[in-house]
Amino acid sequence: MFLTISTRGDAAHPATDLGYLLHKHPGKAQKFSTSHGTAHVFYPEADEQRCTAALLLEIDTVALVRRGKGKGRGGAPDAALAQYVNDRPYAASSLLAVALSGVFSSALRGMCAARPELPERARPLRVEVPALPARGGPGLVHRLFEPLGWTVTAEPVALDTEFPAWGDSRYVRLVLASDTLTLAEALRHLYVLLPVLDDAKHYWVSSDEVDKLLRAGEGWLPGHPEQKLITSRYLSRRWSLTRQATERLELVRLAEADDSEVEEIDNAVAEETEAEERPTPLAVLRREAILAALRASGAARVLDLGCGQGQLVQELLKDTRFTEIVGLDVSARALTIAARRLKLDRMGERQASRVRLLQGSLAYTDKRLKGYDAAVLSEVIEHLDLPRLPALEYAVFGAARPRTVVVTTPNVEYNVRWETLPAGHVRHGDHRFEWTREEFRAWAARIAGLHGYDVEFTPIGPDDPEVGPPTQMALFHRDDTEKEAKAA
Repeated sequence: MFLTISTRGDAAHPATDLGYLLHKHPGKAQKFSTSHGTAHVFYPEADEQRCTAALLLEIDTVALVRRGKGKGRGGAPDAALAQYVNDRPYAASSLLAVALSGVFSSALRGMCAARPELPERARPLRVEVPALPARGGPGLVHRLFEPLGWTVTAEPVALDTEFPAWGDSRYVRLVLASDTLTLAEALRHLYVLLPVLDDAKHYWVSSDEVDKLLRAGEGWLPGHPEQKLITSRYLSRRWSLTRQATERLELVRLAEADDSEVEEIDNAVAEETEAEERPTPLAVLRREAILAALRASGAARVLDLGCGQGQLVQELLKDTRFTEIVGLDVSARALTIAARRLKLDRMGERQASRVRLLQGSLAYTDKRLKGYDAAVLSEVIEHLDLPRLPALEYAVFGAARPRTVVVTTPNVEYNVRWETLPAGHVRHGDHRFEWTREEFRAWAARIAGLHGYDVEFTPIGPDDPEVGPPTQMALFHRDDTEKEAKAA
């Protein structure tokens, strides 16, 4: 991937000031490691009248595939060939945008310690990207850049110059020119709009991307005529993040129109009132109760059986007392989402050594699950058909036999308190059954007696005096001290 930034100058304002702004000396060729390859910065020309800085990003294609294996968009088996045969190493994309922000981070923020007066000065700029994916064609390129003060040249690249009848590809050669922008503004435009034109990102988009978008879009995105398209594409069309970003951008626009601060506009409800109106979600209460039980048990090596999208695994990783955490699920898609949530491809070596994600079914015994201190079955048993429940019981309590087992499941009696749940319906369409408190206690007592565990019960959520809590939890504990003493 290749990008050049050029500027003109004179004796009073030499073009080589670009080196100060980019924090890269024009007389040197430098290279920087990135998460997917090596970035090179060099100056093809550098004198008083004209200076050009070039950014060349060499992609390690094998590393790119390996880092994406089983995670993100590249995790699907049918995409295996597409991972190797694609435009990622050549055409500008989010890979180049990330390298741009890493290599020119100070310039992107408008900082220059050596010459603090330079970043605020507009200067003649010319940016060239030889190969840029443009999903939307040259017309979209013009609609994105021209409102920002750029003169745009977007030349379509032919599919094959030997066969002009085949038409144009989805790539363009982009040239941007402006005399009214600062370098920081230009870099922020590129950082946001390169992946927008590609309409793809090479990494999982999480909530922190909203903050990145708003920081890079400060001063230009709230009033951009294509704001909705930019926001949606930058956030990989994730509607919840797009809505969050749109709401915050609207607050910025209103504050600017009213010549006031965002905090003054967004003060309709006091923080404490909002907190009172939003009770803690049941899922959060459930994870808190499970974590408290695991900590009290002294467990260090924990199984999350039926880990789903990895929410509990994520919380376990935050506590260093849990030295080994294994998430197991039958769904490959759920494990892919869990890997994205945990950012396994970007996790440090020490942290990564604490966690594993495994695919497996609790309908069968699995020797990989033996020897752990504790196992969690959070909202799992109700997803099984009742005739298959004994297989799970033996696989967990009979074969794996962790010292502690935590089981949570809905309390069907509490369903009458859900106003939106029709009478006689279970809470989720995939639930095969939901037990009363008596049924759950009877099942737990039978399992405990059969496999040598003690069991105690804890309510999760508001404990209604008539129908009990929304979630019921059983804590199984196997005490082998007496048996070990007799054996000795």
